[in-house]
Amino acid sequence: MSETLLVGIDGGATKVSGWTTEVNKDKTFLLGDINVIKEYREYEEFMPSFKPVNIQLQLGEMNEGEIDLTVEEKLHGKSYMYAAADVIVELAKRVGAERVLVGIGMPGLKSKDKRGIVALANGPRMPEYCKVIEERVEAAGITMEKPIHHLGSDADYCGIGEEYSKNGLFRDVGNAYYLGGGTGVADAMKLSGELLPFDKAKSWIAKSWEMKNSEGKSMERYASSKGIQAIYGEFADIPVTELNKKKVYPPQIMELYGEDSAARRTFNDVSYNIAKLLFERIVTFYNGWHHFFEFVNSNRADLSEKHPYRGTLLDSIVIGQRLGDLLEASKGKDVFYEPFLEFITKFINESPYLDAKFKKHYISDGVFNESIIQTSRLREAPAIGAGVDAYLTYHKD
Repeated sequence: MSETLLVGIDGGATKVSGWTTEVNKDKTFLLGDINVIKEYREYEEFMPSFKPVNIQLQLGEMNEGEIDLTVEEKLHGKSYMYAAADVIVELAKRVGAERVLVGIGMPGLKSKDKRGIVALANGPRMPEYCKVIEERVEAAGITMEKPIHHLGSDADYCGIGEEYSKNGLFRDVGNAYYLGGGTGVADAMKLSGELLPFDKAKSWIAKSWEMKNSEGKSMERYASSKGIQAIYGEFADIPVTELNKKKVYPPQIMELYGEDSAARRTFNDVSYNIAKLLFERIVTFYNGWHHFFEFVNSNRADLSEKHPYRGTLLDSIVIGQRLGDLLEASKGKDVFYEPFLEFITKFINESPYLDAKFKKHYISDGVFNESIIQTSRLREAPAIGAGVDAYLTYHKD
């Protein structure tokens, strides 16, 4: 395996990003120095006017086990699969590797064998996703050391990256929660010393994107870059397309805080809602679900107040990806970080049902214990998590 290149792929809505991944002697992992990105629009098969099949129809066909792809899906999907394959091939050629071992994270609901995508809200279904990628890689003269075992989720891969990376913040802690914000929002957790995928705990805890606040807005809105930008656009009455043209993204909005009332409203809104979300998390781990939020899907089953980890106090809350960068950059500016601390402190102090043990753990000198909040140093947590998952899948020792 020493001559095999380990590759981690983070697939998204518009592009694929792949990294070389290095395995240390102590079985920790590091991203290599080589990154290749391919945008789907680079391919002639890409359809700018593509419209996804109605999601309810997608789910119905998925449940029946009969996926009837449209002509448009078949063509448009090739741009997704070819981009992923070409990232792998280019990485291999740039380091002179003849064989690769690949892990891939992609959004969407996966097929029974976990190698295809059978429901995707904002893109084409691709039931043969892994098969097409493997064939294209092999056709380019690169050998797949092993088949792509399964497609993972970026959220789970964020947790794996934080656990196994040399610089990961899940290492050496027993109980931790991860909130990552980039294009979307990612949740991960480590409880009682073990990574626990949210899908295996869905009876008692919800993913951030599943929850909405009292205004009916998904919590993803307050953690993701696009969401924060959209909030500002609404307050400033500026279309997002115009903000993109002017390259006004969350970091630029934060810089406008002192002179722009819409920027102030945006970050006050974000600070409050991120604090409320993290308050919900620490309460749910300790005391069970308390209905702080409603669900985006009104048909989602309610959560149980009972779970095996009740009484858990977190050692660490890790804020990652662009949300982490934003939080770190805001320290000392009284824009995001300090107001967020004030809000979460207020929620805890005013709660009538949290006991002294809980408050002593999370409150220090009258404010939220800042040592618990950490910002991730991982450049690309989902990509390194994908590489780690591929390696561990085939190396059980």
